[in-house]
Amino acid sequence: MDGLFAQLLTTAFLATFIRSVVPLLLTGLGGLFSERSGVVNIALDGLIIFGALAGAVATLALEPSLGSLAPWLGWLAGALVGGLIAWIHAVISIKYRADQVISGTAINLLATGVPAVILTALYGSSTESPKVQNALPLWGIGELRFSPPVFFALLTALVTWYVLYRTPFGLRLRATGEHPGAAASMGVNVRRMRYSGVILSGLLAGTAGVFLSIGNLDSYVRNISAGLGFISLAALIFGQWKPLGVLAATILFGFLQALSITLGGTDLLPPTLVQALPYLITIIALAFTGRSAGPKALGKPLDG
Repeated sequence: MDGLFAQLLTTAFLATFIRSVVPLLLTGLGGLFSERSGVVNIALDGLIIFGALAGAVATLALEPSLGSLAPWLGWLAGALVGGLIAWIHAVISIKYRADQVISGTAINLLATGVPAVILTALYGSSTESPKVQNALPLWGIGELRFSPPVFFALLTALVTWYVLYRTPFGLRLRATGEHPGAAASMGVNVRRMRYSGVILSGLLAGTAGVFLSIGNLDSYVRNISAGLGFISLAALIFGQWKPLGVLAATILFGFLQALSITLGGTDLLPPTLVQALPYLITIIALAFTGRSAGPKALGKPLDG
């Protein structure tokens, strides 16, 4: 046990912890924009996968000619693809007033099959892409060196709080998710605000995917998200749909992810239990959250 505590006090564990928090935080904040506007987005896991795939494929295609510039354009491609897929979810949910949960589930299902088809067509493998030669750079000191999406995630947490509570856009977004009829009567374009919220969720979840593929692993691998989108959704609920709450929840769940990785190298617990630990604690945390005060119009289609 003393050896475990010693491992938790190392810079290696701190680096693992930070890397575990980043995709959860980016995706959770993305879900916050979507659900604060009134649109349920359980497609977050699929958005991570599509963003990760697009980031890796774009980088591999561009690096022969652009070199170190390629991963930056790969990041852009991953974010844009995430935003595009989220826009499809928005069109189905807002314009055609389809069930938002079913639409999100369909995107998650597509994310389990489409990447294999694309990888097979491009690289002859259905499970992984080749490693990129020019990944995103690492900034920092010693073991605490991270790719740019890590710093972007921390900045995004602060920006999200400011945007939601200190700007007209944030006021309109929150009003759209709480009382869309009243917001419309005050001249707010409710549909436009909902589209904006959902697309922002795709951009941020796509960036989380880029971090996983070309900011961490240097390639795309099958099931790269490992359910992080669903944990991010749980963090969103656990954090009461508030930016600082989401930050606190993702720190907690990220710590559990890092702990499971650390325990995976010890004999303290069975390996299967260690891998399931973050998901089990997530379920327990939600069970004790109680009645979550989500946006009042969440999941409700617009009239007319």
